[in-house]
This record gives sequence, structure tokens and C-alpha cells, in this order.
Amino acid sequence: MTSSAAPSPEVSTDPDRHVLGNPDAPVTIVEYGDLECPYCRDAEPVLRRLVEESDGRVRLVWRHFPLFQVHPHALAAALAAEAAGGHGRFWEMQRLLFAHQDALGDEDLVRWAGELGLDPEEVVGEAADRYARPVQADYESGIEFDVPGTPTILVDGVRYRGRVELEKLRAVVSAV
Repeated sequence: MTSSAAPSPEVSTDPDRHVLGNPDAPVTIVEYGDLECPYCRDAEPVLRRLVEESDGRVRLVWRHFPLFQVHPHALAAALAAEAAGGHGRFWEMQRLLFAHQDALGDEDLVRWAGELGLDPEEVVGEAADRYARPVQADYESGIEFDVPGTPTILVDGVRYRGRVELEKLRAVVSAV
């Protein structure tokens, strides 16, 4: 069987492919996260606010660390978010998935993609499998950093410890 469709563009495995804020910010926060993790969901608005209120001084980089042993939909959600990212919609999909952590099955992911105006069939099944390499690369880098769970936050390469709170993060960023 032959297809006249254009070949799919290469899927990026750049560890900094999902950046929120000024890409050239002097302070980089890396979050290893799981889209089914309630603690990651709770950290999202704090980290977003930190970036938005930093006057371009802080950027947030997301890396997938799906805890598939405890979150059965985490990997599928990561693949769906990567598919959205392929269309420049990663952060919108991330927020949508966090808002609906109780609905991350394939039918749900198709619905969320449709809400974002994306091809729903691209975010699940075999079509989504093409995004496995960047998710695996993120996960493997987390293993190398001894990521113990999610969210794991690194501020310029140094692990942030404790609850993800705005004032504590501001203090850490100020000390960098």
C-alpha cells in the first residue's frame, strides 16, 4: 500500500522543547512531572505564576516522568501532550489534562484534543506512539538525575526541596 501523504516531521527529543517563559531567561527551572500526578497539578499554577511574574528572569522547562506504576494513564497523557506540543499547543494541553485528571482514557484524550482544535486521532493509539521517543528520553534523564517522584523541581540544576510554594521558590530564584 502506498500513501501520497507527506512524511511526518521528525519528532524532537530536545530536552528543552517545552519552555514556558523567556527562552533566554537567566534562571531555568526544570520540572520532572507526571500529568496524572495531583501534586504536579497543584504545582502548575505556582510555577506558571513564578514565570509570569519574573519579568523574563525565569523560564520553566517541562520533562515527562510518567509514574506508570501508580498512574495508569500517565504515559498516554504524556504522549497526547507531546502530540499537542508538535502543534505548539503543549502548555494548553498540559493545563487541560491537569484540569481533568479523572478523565485521561483514550476517549477523553480524543475529546481534549478536539477542544484544542487538534486532530483527535493523533493523540492516541498508534499515531501517538511516534511521540514515545521524547517521553522516554525525558524519563531516562530523570533516572540519571535520581528523580525520586513527581514533581521534582531543579532550579539551575539544583534540586528544590519541600512543598512547591511561590514565596519559597522566589527566594530560591533570588539567591541564584
